[in-house]
Amino acid sequence: MLLPYFQWLEQFWLGRFIVESNWLFPVIESVHLIALAVLGGTVVIVDMRLLGLGLKHRSVSEVAREARPWMILAVTVMIATGLPLFLSEPIKCYYSPAFWVKMWTLAAALLYTFTIRTRVTRSERVQNTARQFLVGALSIALWFTVAAAGRWIGFS
Repeated sequence: MLLPYFQWLEQFWLGRFIVESNWLFPVIESVHLIALAVLGGTVVIVDMRLLGLGLKHRSVSEVAREARPWMILAVTVMIATGLPLFLSEPIKCYYSPAFWVKMWTLAAALLYTFTIRTRVTRSERVQNTARQFLVGALSIALWFTVAAAGRWIGFS
């Protein structure tokens, strides 16, 4: 059903420009991976605090509040660089199971992060530690899956 759309995207000028350049894809990919590292750092530091494994002298809400601008910046850069990377090889992505795992998990991770996880981390009152643990563990699992599936796209 989506194949004709992906075939049309294969001819898009930006994707062709990236494919025909010797250096553009690696530069975009590098920026994408740097943003992934920043995102990973912000996710891990907050989720480790939710798990009770660090920064115990600071509240969850304080750690999350300080990490949030970096997380939003990283997500923005990753989307801004991910789109041209996708446009450089849409047919490969269409046939890649790893691409579809990444896209569905990315949607779930973003939705989860900006709803449930945000609600739990913004609460100033002392939370049920089992609830915090579950929220942090699920967040780490979702974002790890996004990163691993994204890395696997290169091998498929």
